Amino acid sequence: MPKVALIGRPNVGKSTLFNTLIGERKAVVERTPGVTRDRVYGEAEIEGRRVTFIDTGGLEPEEGDLLKQETLRQAEAALKEADLVLLVVEAKTGLTPLDEEVAELVRASGKPLILVVNKVDGKRDLLNLSEFYALGLEPLVPISAKHRRGLEDLIQLILERLPEEGPPEEEGKAPVVKVALLGRPNVGKSSLLNRLVGYERMIVSDIPGTTRDSIDTLLELPDGRRYLLIDTAGIRRRARIKERVEKFSVDKAFEALERAEVALLVLTAEEGITDQDQKILSQIEKRHKACLILVNKWDLLDGKREEGNILLQQIRYGARFVPWAPILTVSAKTGRRVAEILPLVDEIYAEYSRRVPTSQVNRALEEIRKERPLYTPSGKRLKFYYATQAEIRPPTIVIFTNYPEEIPKSVERFVRNRLREYLGFTKTPIKVLFRPRR
Repeated sequence: MPKVALIGRPNVGKSTLFNTLIGERKAVVERTPGVTRDRVYGEAEIEGRRVTFIDTGGLEPEEGDLLKQETLRQAEAALKEADLVLLVVEAKTGLTPLDEEVAELVRASGKPLILVVNKVDGKRDLLNLSEFYALGLEPLVPISAKHRRGLEDLIQLILERLPEEGPPEEEGKAPVVKVALLGRPNVGKSSLLNRLVGYERMIVSDIPGTTRDSIDTLLELPDGRRYLLIDTAGIRRRARIKERVEKFSVDKAFEALERAEVALLVLTAEEGITDQDQKILSQIEKRHKACLILVNKWDLLDGKREEGNILLQQIRYGARFVPWAPILTVSAKTGRRVAEILPLVDEIYAEYSRRVPTSQVNRALEEIRKERPLYTPSGKRLKFYYATQAEIRPPTIVIFTNYPEEIPKSVERFVRNRLREYLGFTKTPIKVLFRPRR
């Protein structure tokens, strides 16, 4: 799939254009300059061709700030992998010295490019267009990403400059397992992702809140296994979220959880499991997602075995409402046990995708019936007639009963937990639905 990178200084509207091109609000858009820092990938189909667009952070090459240096490094990486570059400037401010610096960086890459003049919303903006011809870059296309003006011309130019289509992707490849990394700010999610993929895909910083968008990284291993790793912004308590852009970031994190099949909840050995971690876990449970709890920074407990054992007991107790979620102690800093993460994800995903024969489900239901009688809150005796597995990911068991609308939460929880045990779903949640007998 060809890749098109959007490059430009801060606040020229790259993320708005990116969202418009892919047809969804994937990149965080805010009037504050510098909201996008990492590379953000999104796919779109334009006139029958699948294209990957890459949004990048606003470039300020002369700035010495660490995050700005890292943003520049991410944009340079996007330039290297792109087949086509959209150099985005904006008409309202006109040509700036920073535009000229960014243009020189793009020109030095040698990649085919289109000069996109955004925010052309009126006659005064049109008058500023002539300034951009001084860059000596062609073609130049005026647009308004916000109002969707000029986009048809831009799309035609993109299609004309894309490389020829290659052969279709071969069949028989392993499925892509979607894995979301979730957690509070500054627990090391990006550092763990970098360890997993073997190079610095994400900006890693000690400043909480470095990652704002949900960033997708496709990892394909030599043996054919494939994972879509989704790094997300740190999730703080709502009461502590002051910036509007941070609220968007948290919303994006939970959207990433919706897309994912396996969630990696990252804690730290410094703090253990907090109230906020439990709230994130409750969102994972509510969505019936598979989960692996990673306790990062375990190297801080070297030589403190007893302290480590007590911490693990506290974490297991704090996560007691998701007993199916395995816990793995790791260190992104040293790489300790990071190599065990993906094999454990494979085990979890295999269970999450497992289908149980109907006869086995009904044998399990029979054992539950024998354990003790179950009643509705009004005292009616519940009868379970038969059951079947209707779906996978999550494994979904449908039980046909006499009073499906009156099943209390306590009975639902009891039946769900016993079915998990009887059917061998030890590392994944299951979903149980009650229906009237046909």
